Amino acid sequence: MIEGLNRTFASPSGDVVALRDIRLEVEQGQLVTFIGPSGCGKSTLLKIIAGLDTAYQGKLTLNGKRITGPGVDKGVIFQEPRLFPWMTVERNIAANLPLSSPEVRRRVGEMVELVRLKGFERAYPRELSGGMSQRVAIARALLRNPDVLLLDEPFGALDAFTRTHMQEALLDIWQRNRTTMLFVTHDLDEAVFLGQRVVIMNPRPGHIRQVVGIDLPYPRKRAGAAFQELRSRVLAEFEKAEPGLLYEEGAGI
Repeated sequence: MIEGLNRTFASPSGDVVALRDIRLEVEQGQLVTFIGPSGCGKSTLLKIIAGLDTAYQGKLTLNGKRITGPGVDKGVIFQEPRLFPWMTVERNIAANLPLSSPEVRRRVGEMVELVRLKGFERAYPRELSGGMSQRVAIARALLRNPDVLLLDEPFGALDAFTRTHMQEALLDIWQRNRTTMLFVTHDLDEAVFLGQRVVIMNPRPGHIRQVVGIDLPYPRKRAGAAFQELRSRVLAEFEKAEPGLLYEEGAGI
């Protein structure tokens, strides 16, 4: 639950309001996407939810408890997988947990199955594709049973084919695990393809312009009329934005 969230940064030329009066409620198990132009505060908002930035004003709670810092109840996935290059897949997933523990090894095995990396347990990051590396990062976060998984443009560095595959893989993981996911992206199609709700943000200062419900069953057909209609609805919100911040067809936001 986010109520009246504001974030201001000090600078030599004066205070900069990064986020203004953010209000949003996310139900448990939802997959919500955030989209908006650079500088609208999407990543700042995710950092605050993760507990990595506590210098905000307003109220921010997770399962009724105020967020005061990072913790295992919040998993974070960045654009880069940030794997340990000297560790195998299973050791990267376990991280600081001992694989010598039968329970940890069992849970790691479950995560390997969940992200469909069976057979790659003893592979090193240099032997993996970009998409496979991101699946390892997702498995590592899910192993801790977070209440919410925060994804900050996790597929932004991938090629178009791999990105499409990873979107489908993430949906598969979410549908089987039902962890609450908040997903930041610059890609309009990605936001509509993944999210049950799309949160559209505008900058100067960062605020929520609109929240659009995506009432489409999974799997979604990008070329279908219903998908294109909802895509057009989301795009229309950008056309209301101030000049210079519009979404251009074929480009990111």
